[in-house]
Amino acid sequence: MKTALITGCSSGYGLETARHFLAQGWRVVATMRRPRPDLFADQAGVRVLALDVTDRDGIARALDAAGPIDVLVNNAGLGLFGAFEATPMSTVRDIFETNTFGTMAMCQAVIGPFRERGAGTIVNVTSSATLAPFPLVAAYTASKTAIEGFTASLALELEPFGIRAKLVEPGYCPDTRFAENGAERMQGLVSAPYRPFAERIFAGLSQLSAVTRPDDVAQAVWQAANDASPRQHFAAGADALALAQAR
Repeated sequence: MKTALITGCSSGYGLETARHFLAQGWRVVATMRRPRPDLFADQAGVRVLALDVTDRDGIARALDAAGPIDVLVNNAGLGLFGAFEATPMSTVRDIFETNTFGTMAMCQAVIGPFRERGAGTIVNVTSSATLAPFPLVAAYTASKTAIEGFTASLALELEPFGIRAKLVEPGYCPDTRFAENGAERMQGLVSAPYRPFAERIFAGLSQLSAVTRPDDVAQAVWQAANDASPRQHFAAGADALALAQAR
């Protein structure tokens, strides 16, 4: 029985992905900053561990407690919506610490064990914002685009050791706590000059018929985790698929 360690499982994509892998008969190590075992009540095969991907020692503790894994899913991330002009650089650094450096740190921590075993898969969850530009998410897009380039290069250097590195690119999902979780961080980032523009953006998003659902992402991660071909990009959701096909 294979084991997947998934970061950011307290809600949204991570929670749905963990449940999907469990339904397929895998063992799952579901990690989150504040453990919520109740999210998996009465489900066998799951272990819930505390993990903050920006904490190097915490990463080591979690991986030690998890034991051998077959797949790492880097899903933990922070959202950010607002005018870049109004975004403090400290906030930009916070976004990169989790979305970019946290993902890199997790990858670095599992490569050694994967290499020694001659097998392993890393799935990095980014965003469809890397497929086509979208306004008012410049810093967020930069943090995710960095992981796209990182993963492309990493895949080449790990291939000789039997390790695969894949990307899952979700579209816009109204069914997650993206805005709720980042409300404090995003407060004041849509300053007066940008407000009418932002309102038009939000109005457009509310009318979208083709969007991404958490189960779309879970299925794309599952596909990526089990794909042995050279394919690297897995768009998740109807909107993301349309963007990928238009490239």
